[in-house]
Amino acid sequence: MNPELALLQPYPFEKLRVLLNGITPADKSYIALSVGEPKHDAPQFVLDALVENLRGVQNYPSTKGSEDLRQSIANWLCHRFELGNAEQLASAHILPVNGTREALFAIAQCVLDRTAKHKDVLMPNPFYQIYEGAVLLAGCKPAFYNISSDGDADINNITDEQFASCQLFYLCNPGNPTGSVLSQSALTRLIEKAQQHNFVIVSDECYSEIYRESAGAPTGLLQAAHAMGNTTYKHCLVFHSLSKRSNLPGMRSGFIAGDEVIVSQFLQYRTYHGCSMAPPVQHASAVAWRDEQHVQENRLAYDQKYNAVLKLLAPVMQVEKPDAGFYLWPSLPINDTEFTQKALSEENVALVPGSYLGREVNGINPGANHVRLALVAKMDECIEAAHRLVKILER
Repeated sequence: MNPELALLQPYPFEKLRVLLNGITPADKSYIALSVGEPKHDAPQFVLDALVENLRGVQNYPSTKGSEDLRQSIANWLCHRFELGNAEQLASAHILPVNGTREALFAIAQCVLDRTAKHKDVLMPNPFYQIYEGAVLLAGCKPAFYNISSDGDADINNITDEQFASCQLFYLCNPGNPTGSVLSQSALTRLIEKAQQHNFVIVSDECYSEIYRESAGAPTGLLQAAHAMGNTTYKHCLVFHSLSKRSNLPGMRSGFIAGDEVIVSQFLQYRTYHGCSMAPPVQHASAVAWRDEQHVQENRLAYDQKYNAVLKLLAPVMQVEKPDAGFYLWPSLPINDTEFTQKALSEENVALVPGSYLGREVNGINPGANHVRLALVAKMDECIEAAHRLVKILER
């Protein structure tokens, strides 16, 4: 067996099962705010497109993806992030992937050099644990930078010494679980550091379209690169998905875009890896990337839930409306694991302890005494869950 498998830590939901083992849930309807799985309806026209092209399974798919899919993605990128030539993007800068999770893992295997002097990979803390596992199995070393509701400050607090020892930089923008969004100036500074110290930025932007309308659309990494004249997107890779944007988590459809040299090498890696997207999924994905109305409706639904839930929670806990994403990240007056147990035993609400999403660095776990609430359930369930959590704190 690969000895690096022994370095992997239990996934947060495995730890959660252990924490809640033996607890009898309250005799109330179960409400899950734990898993970030969208529950809004998937757009019917995308499902129809998937069914209409089922005969596509009779053909081997191209690892690079169909021209139609890559062009629809390129057109979306240019429209959404004010980029340049869509045809050039489609031909050389884009690869479809089977959801961003597999690609965020695979990119580390492709670009990291375990023989190099510096093996650090910077990643946010708390974080999506795929980043850590990818780095460990690539023979390199996770290095953490703490995140907060102020994304710009988080980046500015990283030292030149940390940048200098970095091969790869995982960025989650908008952030999970904080919902913080980086400004264009912060992204520009990060790109300049990548150019100075020769590391690759992997920007996980899967929440980029779930933003508060009042806050406006977040700036993307490629957008910042293009604005500073880096029109080849050197050192920059972005990862986007239909899972959150279009409520299609089970379709496993996303893409990677950016640095032409890295994308070319990643294509070769993926050709050997054998992870091309099924033709019906490619066809339906192209249809989804061409439509914005369902995305706007999706954002509105989340905005309405945030407004309703925060009215109830704000008086009893320290919580803010994030600029993007579908999580709340409140800080608590009691231990986060204890609160999670109480939520199930007293109110039958499932949460994730914040400490399970972070790592202790210099004696501090920045997720401690937080919980992550995923506002993915129906409106009435989110409101009911908020009422129940208020009761726990009142008690």
